[in-house]
Amino acid sequence: MSIRNRIVVVDYGMGNIHSIVKKIKHLGGDVFVSSNSDEILKSDKIILSGVGHFKQAMNNLRKSKLIDTLNQAALVQKKPILGICLGMQLMGIKSEEGGDIEGLSWINANVKRIKVSDTIKYKVPHMGWNELVIRAKHPVLEGIEDRKDFYFVHSYYADCNKKYVI
Repeated sequence: MSIRNRIVVVDYGMGNIHSIVKKIKHLGGDVFVSSNSDEILKSDKIILSGVGHFKQAMNNLRKSKLIDTLNQAALVQKKPILGICLGMQLMGIKSEEGGDIEGLSWINANVKRIKVSDTIKYKVPHMGWNELVIRAKHPVLEGIEDRKDFYFVHSYYADCNKKYVI
């Protein structure tokens, strides 16, 4: 019996879809892009890509009638879903970006704008290389060393109500 790994990158009209697909194919993954509910529900894994504005992203998901599909995949089918940047933020309860906008509410977190007191020393959006500090083991982080450098570009963060979720 073989383990399937058909990955769908959800096309909701925003995000860095091409880069994600190219990298997964380079790694030998079976990936496709779709906004079709049936195809999304038949996939084994789902990626919600990033880059964009929270309010517009939720509007696009609503217009595409993908919210019920994604809820079915995440909450009923319990499919593994990776949210990248904005894609992860959409999983929260709500976001300050664009007002007090409701998210998918899969993660007990609110998305808040990064606020700094020293605007000379610290810039928003935050852009640059930072170490990833791994606080708990998780399959998503398998093979990634603690304190490995990752590149970040963001103006918002997920303020998790349960710190163990971070």
